[in-house]
Amino acid sequence: MSAMRGAAAYSRGAGAYAKVGVESGVMSASPHQLIVMLFDGALTSIRAARLHLSEGNIPAKGKAISKALDIVNNGLLAALDAEQGGEVAERLASLYDYIARLLLTANLHNDEKSLDEAVHLLEDIGSAWREIGSQASGV
Repeated sequence: MSAMRGAAAYSRGAGAYAKVGVESGVMSASPHQLIVMLFDGALTSIRAARLHLSEGNIPAKGKAISKALDIVNNGLLAALDAEQGGEVAERLASLYDYIARLLLTANLHNDEKSLDEAVHLLEDIGSAWREIGSQASGV
């Protein structure tokens, strides 16, 4: 029993350490890096949802998809500036809306193809975003 408590304490400690690492990463990130972190978080959540789906863990799948939806809607979509972004911002808003609908479909129907399409789109946009960042920093 004490070994189980030790493992649980280690798990809590590791989780707290990871949370601090993420929080300090967010605090020191540029706005551009924050957007990249949102893409990474959404992709990680979708991949977790896919894993949970393949294992038949439907509640965990739903929770992971909800997290991805939250990142897309309240992170990526909310970060768009329609005034400064113009047509590009409008197109990204439409694309983020489409990705959100894919995630909802995947959640409602346990549809792996919708998850795959959402991952593909987010990877493409995220890759372009990373490329812009590396060009801006001269890397």
